[in-house]
Amino acid sequence: MNKLTCLLLCGLSLMTSTSYSETLTIERIFSSPALEGAAPRSLKVSPDGKRVTFLQGKETDYERLDLWEYDLKTKKTQMLFNSDELSSGPEELSDEEKARRERMRLSGSGIVSYEWSKDGKALLFPLAGDLYYFKLGDKNAIQLLDTPEFETDFRLSPKGNYVSYVRNQDLYIKHIKNGVETRLTHDGQGPIKNAMAEFVAQEEMNRMTGYWWSPDERFIAYTQIDESPVQEITRSEIYADSIEMITQRYPSAGTNNVAIKLGVLDVAKQSSRWIDLGENKDIYLARVDWMADSQRLSYQIQPRDQQTLELKAYHLQKNTQNTLLQENSDTWVNLNNDLHFLADNKHFIWASERDGYKHLYLYKTSGELVKQLTQGAWVVNDIEAINEVKQLIYFTGRRDTPTESHLYSVSLKDGEIKRISQRAGFHSISFSQDASIYVDNFSTTNTPPQVSLHRADGSQITWLSENSIDEEHPLHAYQTQWVKPQISSFKTDDGTELYYRLYKPTNLQEKHPVIVYLYGGPHAQMVTNSWGGNRGLLMQYWVNKGYVVFTVDNRGSNYRGKAFEDPIYKAMGEIEVQDQIAGVKFLRSLPYVDETRIGVHGHSYGGYMTLMSMFKAPDYFQAGVAGAPVTDWELYDTHYTERYMGNPNTDKEAYTASSVFPYAKELKGDLLIYHGMADDNVLFTNSTKLYKHLQDLAIPFEAMDYPGKKHSIRGKNTGIHLYKTITNFFDKHFGMK
Repeated sequence: MNKLTCLLLCGLSLMTSTSYSETLTIERIFSSPALEGAAPRSLKVSPDGKRVTFLQGKETDYERLDLWEYDLKTKKTQMLFNSDELSSGPEELSDEEKARRERMRLSGSGIVSYEWSKDGKALLFPLAGDLYYFKLGDKNAIQLLDTPEFETDFRLSPKGNYVSYVRNQDLYIKHIKNGVETRLTHDGQGPIKNAMAEFVAQEEMNRMTGYWWSPDERFIAYTQIDESPVQEITRSEIYADSIEMITQRYPSAGTNNVAIKLGVLDVAKQSSRWIDLGENKDIYLARVDWMADSQRLSYQIQPRDQQTLELKAYHLQKNTQNTLLQENSDTWVNLNNDLHFLADNKHFIWASERDGYKHLYLYKTSGELVKQLTQGAWVVNDIEAINEVKQLIYFTGRRDTPTESHLYSVSLKDGEIKRISQRAGFHSISFSQDASIYVDNFSTTNTPPQVSLHRADGSQITWLSENSIDEEHPLHAYQTQWVKPQISSFKTDDGTELYYRLYKPTNLQEKHPVIVYLYGGPHAQMVTNSWGGNRGLLMQYWVNKGYVVFTVDNRGSNYRGKAFEDPIYKAMGEIEVQDQIAGVKFLRSLPYVDETRIGVHGHSYGGYMTLMSMFKAPDYFQAGVAGAPVTDWELYDTHYTERYMGNPNTDKEAYTASSVFPYAKELKGDLLIYHGMADDNVLFTNSTKLYKHLQDLAIPFEAMDYPGKKHSIRGKNTGIHLYKTITNFFDKHFGMK
């Protein structure tokens, strides 16, 4: 068997052969070729099922991405487009695009995203602010846009006749064949934005767009947001040689959100009608989806407290609407992306946590429940594909264990569930449009991503990237020192099962210091049997230095059911810290752990958890590194914060108790705080307020702030500096070399 495709063979043949006994360094973690090997990104099966496309980093710069394809018929892999050849100059991203990519977690440069046409005959991808269109069979891609403006949110229309995009806060379309551009909205300026997702929609609702084509291309549903009710804050973006004062409309907890409208635009007539969203204007528009007939538009709305979720349907021809269903919770209702209208125009699939776990339900389009399709004390991740002919839904979920993601199928007829993926680990799935084949991006904590192509029954067709750690693999040189972590669980005093990951040094001495790496917040999970990326490599570096490295997923985190999440409601920073203390008590039971040298580190919510652990449990944690921490939840945005904490105007005591400030005086150990000085998500103010508070208390601490960096603090050399700063801090305070 030819174990690797041409792509991987060509790529690995250029790698310099290294000694089997090299010592892993932080510099090497960030160097090319990537230690995880030639791992493709953004894998997609073409709608016609004839090829698989993906983004691949260059051998000399794994963050510079090109577009590749694997042809199922010829079994050949080739580069479709070299980003350097199409655009050799530097990418000057607009502020809007920088923010959008930050919230979409799109990293790298070059071709960072792409889209197939519905018929599988063409590809669309942005590059350096402009747009390229490639029709299969042509020699070259066509540059559809070459403008001084920076357009965003490119989309091919369902039948492939148009490309749509947002420019200067208005929606445009361009006919691909005749090249005619049409501006569809005309009032986008100042606080008025058409077809754009507002800040909290992007950051917190996972709604990255503000417009939706109807299947027949006749209509476009779109949002119009008015940001004028949102408070303007002035924040500083501090760079190495300058300070920019940014006026930003930021909806911090308890303040006004945007005013939002939902319209339907007739493409031919270029006219809009507005849908009545109800008397309550203080709402969130969470999702918008067309039904297959292009006459019915569904939308999901939540009130400010997010304790209900309504699915509504608007009929264009009749100009009427009705509520299909409503979800309710005493705490909050989570959003998901698993609403699927079936082609029969009579049914849809809905995901709900009404029985305590996320499961799938079959409904009639009238809103009548037909039956629950999955059930049990486990959660569905996502619907991956639906084969209506075979009456099968393919989904990923945690039926076997919360620490692994597997592919399953469930029958619409009899509810029979079958597990399709077999290897223990984490499976990320991308199906063809007809649900006949899928790409499996598989990994474990010890196996970097392996990509294979399968039939729907799970049988393997071929490797796209076997990525085995042979002598030519960049990770091979570090295998003698590789530490395989233990993934297991323990029970707290009240009987709650918590899952943990534990790295212990190969050469155990009498007592070792510990670094507890955590996140701890909702909608996240740290303990999984999956490849950990650069962060996982840093843990290998730490354990090779002699640290025990430990992570536990506390209550409030994801994929354990709603009852596992709910204890944080109006009480952030309480049960999470209790569970982290339980983790330390477990560590203290291990004979090789030095309980006087236990450190804690996390970023974002993990930074908040680091502070709360250091302040509220000073006898358990002797040193901590808090990255970009929230310190006062009134400084964070409405949608996220109020979902879990209520409104500070009515729940002031909960906000006070969940901020770090009442507990800062209890700090006993050594503390380092770092933050990006241009962070527009967790504002730098969170850290500066704490700096001042600790100074007023005359409590020493250390700080490392990064000029010009956003929340993710990206960049190769910046990453090296950050990892070294964190490591050096623990080394210094725990007496490590």
